[in-house]
Amino acid sequence: MKYLLKIMFIIFVVWIAIGIYLIQMEHPKAHIVMGLGIFYFSFLLMPIFIYHRYKDGKYKKYILNDQKLRDAFQKQGKN
Repeated sequence: MKYLLKIMFIIFVVWIAIGIYLIQMEHPKAHIVMGLGIFYFSFLLMPIFIYHRYKDGKYKKYILNDQKLRDAFQKQGKN
């Protein structure tokens, strides 16, 4: 999965670089290429990255629940 993400990121960077080059050359399809690059980033690369990053439950320490809120307010009162 890690290698897939690296390959996908390299494809994204190359894609955007080509899009920037086409915009500089005033190619008529340059904005379509850039739009498809952003579409690729938004709907393919980012969801796969987010799934890979948080698949093992690493996100649970960032979720606020009642106990964490009580602890935070008790620490605030001690200062």
